[in-house]
Amino acid sequence: MINYELYKVFYWAAKTGSLSKAAKSLYITQPSVSHAIKQLEESFGITLFYRNSKGVTLTPEGITLYSYIEKSQILISLAEEKMASLKNLDSGELRIGGSDSLFKHYILPYLESYHQKHPSIKLHLNHGTTPETIAFLKEGKIDLGVVRLPIVDSQIEVMKGIQLQDCFVAGPLYSELKGKILSLDLLLQYPIILFSRNSRVRMAITELFHSYGYEIKPEIEVGSVDLLIELARKGLGISYVTKEFITKELEDGSLFEIQLDIKMPPSQVGFMIMRNMPLSNAASKFIELVK
Repeated sequence: MINYELYKVFYWAAKTGSLSKAAKSLYITQPSVSHAIKQLEESFGITLFYRNSKGVTLTPEGITLYSYIEKSQILISLAEEKMASLKNLDSGELRIGGSDSLFKHYILPYLESYHQKHPSIKLHLNHGTTPETIAFLKEGKIDLGVVRLPIVDSQIEVMKGIQLQDCFVAGPLYSELKGKILSLDLLLQYPIILFSRNSRVRMAITELFHSYGYEIKPEIEVGSVDLLIELARKGLGISYVTKEFITKELEDGSLFEIQLDIKMPPSQVGFMIMRNMPLSNAASKFIELVK
């Protein structure tokens, strides 16, 4: 194996046609350049340069070698430029996985700020439930995921984000319930609208009702927060939603919160990355922004 530095010296000597110019380009002495070329020629057992008073020119064998070395030097230069670009966030991509609701109501302002600071970074959003987002992460399809906690997986590292408060809400058709405190038994006498079964929110409310000895059976199951909100507004039932996501509807009165005789626990949102795997610079900067 020949030292890469010898090829580098050869490249600049051939490119400039001068040992002194090659030395200047590489910030080394001319004797060092001469020695490096001698080593390379001895390693191959062939002469690579003709020496003359004006400098050096390539032999036919040297021309053949240069045709290969030139390509490698161009690729190395491009790689170095690319690394510098990635470091400075002048290029690259950020891949995030999560649910539609967390993207829209939590991550969107951060994405907007991030894009303003780093407009050259391409943003890729992979929508999915928590189990799907975990799969995206393990398959290398995303750099990080934003999900509801807890996540118990030895392969995954979790960083806590904000806390959210989920609640039951209804529209004007159920105005007789406004201001009343309902038991779980009474609540379940009304049509309930919930997220799909494999969502973290659905799992959490199901477990909570089980802990009180009840089974919650929805009349309607949907896959988005927007549908939960709209169906409740239209009076099709009582929806279980995240309070922070419906501040506008609560303020304008199109929805109101159903008061229960039990305390609804908050839920924790977090970011997950693969444990012991290096993050891209683009992903690291995004996490710093959110923190």
